[in-house]
Amino acid sequence: MIKRYGLLGSVRLAKNWVLTRILFPHARLVRFPIYVRGSSSIQFSDGLTTGVNVRLDAAAPRGGSPVLFIGRNVQINDSVHIGAIEKVVIGDHVLIASRVFISDHNHGSYQLQDDLSVPEIPPADRPLSSRPVHIGNNVWLGEQVCILPGVTVGDGAIVGANSVVTRDIPPNSIAAGNPARVIRLFDAKTKTWRKT
Repeated sequence: MIKRYGLLGSVRLAKNWVLTRILFPHARLVRFPIYVRGSSSIQFSDGLTTGVNVRLDAAAPRGGSPVLFIGRNVQINDSVHIGAIEKVVIGDHVLIASRVFISDHNHGSYQLQDDLSVPEIPPADRPLSSRPVHIGNNVWLGEQVCILPGVTVGDGAIVGANSVVTRDIPPNSIAAGNPARVIRLFDAKTKTWRKT
C-alpha cells in the first residue's frame, strides 16, 4: 500500500529527509523537531527512524564513554523520551511506539534507610540513582510503555500498551499491565504463543 502524505506532508517529509542527510547521515529518517541533549554521550547505529518530538537525554561523566546506545534499524515514534546517565542499550530492529518513556535513573534511591531521599528534600535536589536498562533485539514496546531503571527486556519480547515495566521481561514473551507481567510465551517447537 502506498502511503499518501498530501502536498504539505510530502514537503515536510522531503525537508526532514534533507535535514537527516545533513545532521544524522547514518539514520534512515529523522522527523523534526527532535531534542538531543548530550549527543557525545549517545551512540547511534545505522538505519534509525524517528517520529516528531523525540527527546534523547544522555549525561555521561566528563570524558566518559557513551551511556545511550541505539542499535541498527531502530524505529522510535512520536514523543518518546529516553534518559540515560549510566547505561541504556537498545538492540537492533526495535520498534518503539509513541509516548514511551525509558530511563535508567531516578531522583533519589528510596531505600529503607535513605536520608537523602526524604520528603523534606525537593525531588530535584535529591541525588540521582541509576541502574542499567537493556532492551534486546526485535523488541516491540507498545504505546505509552514506561521502562524503569534496572530492567532487561529480552530479545523478541513484546510489551503491551500502557505497561509499566519494573522487572525483567524474558525473551520471546508478551508482557502487559502495571506492573507488567508475562501473559504469553512463544513456543519455538509449535510456533505458537501460549498463555502463562
